Amino acid sequence: MHKTAGQPRTLITTAYRPDIDGLRAIAVTAVVVYHAFPELLPGGFVGVDVFFVISGFLISGIIFDDMESRRFSLARFYARRVRRIFPALVVVVCATIVASWFILLPAAFEHFGRQVIASSLFAANFFFWLQSGYFSPDAASFPLLHLWSLGVEEQYYIVWPLLVVLLARPSRWAAVILLLGVASFALSVLLADHRELDFYLPVTRAWELMAGAALAWFDRRAPLRSVQAPNLLVAVGLALIATSALLLDAKSDFPSWRAAFPVVGSMLVIAAGGSSRFAAYVLSNRSAVFTGLISYPLYLWHWPILVLAASAKFLPLTLLERSAAIVAAYALAAATFWYIERPIRGRHLARWQIASFAICLAATAGIGGAIVKWNGFGGRFPPDILPASNATRIPAWRVDTCLLDLASQTKFADTCIEPVRPLVLIWGDSTAGALMPGLRDLQSRTSFGIGQLTANGCQPLLSTAVSPACRSNNERVLELIARVQPDIVLLLGFGPLDDTTKEGWGATVKALKNVPRVVVVGPAPLWKRGLPEQFTSYYITHRRRLPERSQSQVKNLWNDLSARQFFQEHHAEYVSAWAIFCTVDGCLTRIGERDMTAVDEVHLSESGSIFLINSIAAQIGAVR
Repeated sequence: MHKTAGQPRTLITTAYRPDIDGLRAIAVTAVVVYHAFPELLPGGFVGVDVFFVISGFLISGIIFDDMESRRFSLARFYARRVRRIFPALVVVVCATIVASWFILLPAAFEHFGRQVIASSLFAANFFFWLQSGYFSPDAASFPLLHLWSLGVEEQYYIVWPLLVVLLARPSRWAAVILLLGVASFALSVLLADHRELDFYLPVTRAWELMAGAALAWFDRRAPLRSVQAPNLLVAVGLALIATSALLLDAKSDFPSWRAAFPVVGSMLVIAAGGSSRFAAYVLSNRSAVFTGLISYPLYLWHWPILVLAASAKFLPLTLLERSAAIVAAYALAAATFWYIERPIRGRHLARWQIASFAICLAATAGIGGAIVKWNGFGGRFPPDILPASNATRIPAWRVDTCLLDLASQTKFADTCIEPVRPLVLIWGDSTAGALMPGLRDLQSRTSFGIGQLTANGCQPLLSTAVSPACRSNNERVLELIARVQPDIVLLLGFGPLDDTTKEGWGATVKALKNVPRVVVVGPAPLWKRGLPEQFTSYYITHRRRLPERSQSQVKNLWNDLSARQFFQEHHAEYVSAWAIFCTVDGCLTRIGERDMTAVDEVHLSESGSIFLINSIAAQIGAVR
């Protein structure tokens, strides 16, 4: 439409472009695949950078058009943003709050409450910058981590329209875009060594949004549909995005200059996509466009589902489980689009209705505050099924005295060997130290002395299968055994019984040939996720306690038949802890109603230790 005298110029450059929805589909697919299957697309996080360019282009275009036609209103602009952003966000955050109530443990739920507050205030990027790096292992346990990017965009929506209004003249916009873009990019490069700062700050991400704004400005001066060789430009742009997603990974310093590749790629696709047949085939087909249309709710849904599913399981999700999570996210995204986003966009809303979305989001911040104030509502779970934070400090283990950390300690205390006969001496790693509560209980009812020579992570092997520090420690233990001449030596260590370790076990038993009795105790059941975690996971999914015996996620580290034969050949006795705890019906999970048999994956609890020692007391010869 041409401008006529006395009339503001009206542009038609805001016409719908299905190829941009196709580009959105590529962006959200990259992020979702990275989160669910990082081994397939290690740099899929660049999808967020693609989103930033698209947002910069579309939002700046709307502002420029309204400014040049003299109909721009900040109130109307922000009302439009509320309609677009808030409804789906409120639904997803509220659904995540409800699911987290049943799944997250008190400490994690309290931290989640802080995430809710930050996300509701569109400050999640600042919150996670102060809390954790995006690529840190603990970040995978934060259900609202992905809303950091929404914080950056909303901060852009606040600042950029105000700048455009203050500048007023279109001739100044290009200069500001260039100035802000160059300054932001330079700052991002300079802060590359401060990775979290560079990743989360809006000032180091602004250049990506300004790249989109530059395209919008040029489109209003020389329409992008007139670009030359559009098919080639789209192909090169998609190649840059794909190459970035494939070659970058969590170890890359990002964004810095590396983000230029997906950003430039996005710019090329946007610049040429509207007039490219190749783009029409790749980006404007029905499936790509629909995925683009639901890209926002899909981005919102996918991460909480993945995080909460893993939190409920207390183990990494399998390939099938991750696939199911993404299918569920896609279905929820489609439902959110059809039943929430589309109806709201397609009808006129009164100011009070628009304001109600903001009030709902503010209410979620209040809910987050309540979660924090009441410390994650710990009463949601029975105390006895929660993993104990101090499980590895059971007093009877004598940590740092007779259960050494060889990184800082190399000498056992004099009290580790009692001058009482008969003397039962235990030698091994921390799983051997975990037998001490049982030995103490048995000692209280009989008469024998206890020697404890244990060290974290050190199996009692005389071989190169253990670290140099462990070899030195084991040599010191042999010297002490030769000096005190115990009546019985109990050997226990956590690890496989294979050709390498058999050599070490054989050498140890041979070195103890002068000890009257050498008894090897096979490893206790290995609970793959940790027994307390298994109790909690079962309660989360079934709302009742784990059965007394379980066959789920438990493993015997040794083959008892092979182990018994091997140690008999080396003139040592063998006691199977697995046979004590496990039957064909599963492994014992608790003693009585509440006392778990293990405190983690491999260490026996006090009750578990007492149960084991009482079961094998006659075998080890401590009872006369």
